[in-house]
Amino acid sequence: MGVERIVSFFPSATELLYELGVGDKIFGVTHECLYPENAKSKPRVINSVFNPNTMSSREIDDKIVELMRDGKEIYKIDEENLRQARPDLIISQDTCEVCSAYTSHVTKALEILDKKPEIYPLNPHDVKGILDSIDNVAKKIGMEEKGRELIQSLQKRIDFIQSKNFDSRPRVLALEWLEPFFTSGHWVPEMIEIAGGKNEISSKGEQSRRMKIEEIVQSDPDIIVLMPCGFDVERTVSEYKKILQNDRDWNKIRAVRQQNVFAVDANSYFSKPSLRTVTGIEILAKIIHPEIFEKIKNPEVSFKQIKS
Repeated sequence: MGVERIVSFFPSATELLYELGVGDKIFGVTHECLYPENAKSKPRVINSVFNPNTMSSREIDDKIVELMRDGKEIYKIDEENLRQARPDLIISQDTCEVCSAYTSHVTKALEILDKKPEIYPLNPHDVKGILDSIDNVAKKIGMEEKGRELIQSLQKRIDFIQSKNFDSRPRVLALEWLEPFFTSGHWVPEMIEIAGGKNEISSKGEQSRRMKIEEIVQSDPDIIVLMPCGFDVERTVSEYKKILQNDRDWNKIRAVRQQNVFAVDANSYFSKPSLRTVTGIEILAKIIHPEIFEKIKNPEVSFKQIKS
């Protein structure tokens, strides 16, 4: 008997399941599963213990640090919704403890459920890992052929970007958080390289880490891309104006002086290892080499140049 009832602890997996045509088999999602639109109507089995939408970057970071220091959870399980979901498969993630429900929530779910489901964790750290996870999930739910077609379609878009001859590779710094500063890790450095940039400071596959402004000033990148985890363009620009716009050290940086600072919709295209990561590569290509990728059509409000 195939998989009939799925619970997703991971927004990227939710997106993928819908793309593979099995949205009707999803019986539980997280509070972060907002895409596609239909995902919003599914019962939530995971919620955040605080509301980041009403907090500043500094307040969010302080709260996460406090919870982790005290050994408390960032996310909580809705036990009633989980029981009613009666999953035979839970798709989870081992990539980031802060970004989505993590290993500990799987353990708790198994304690709650009488009938033990199969657990399938995803752990992508680079673009290949993202494509592999599509293949793996497609096989797990009996949609192997559709998964292959999806991967081929995404790979074709990546190959198109990579096929261009870049006479120069601007030095690009991507920031995953603004107060405090965090580098962008995992798949983002590779996304920048594919899009024709030279990634600064962070390394492919590594986790993001805290950094000080001195490190940014010393790097002096040509382009800065702001992608605070979970933020859209509007919120990123708002945070930028409050935190950095009038900062003296920040305004010394080459990219800032030359008005080559961009806010992107991180929540949709960068924070999660999802299908839309490929759209994120196309957005970066348009930012880094606008003359080469003039004809690429990016989604509306997917990025914005921040001008003084």
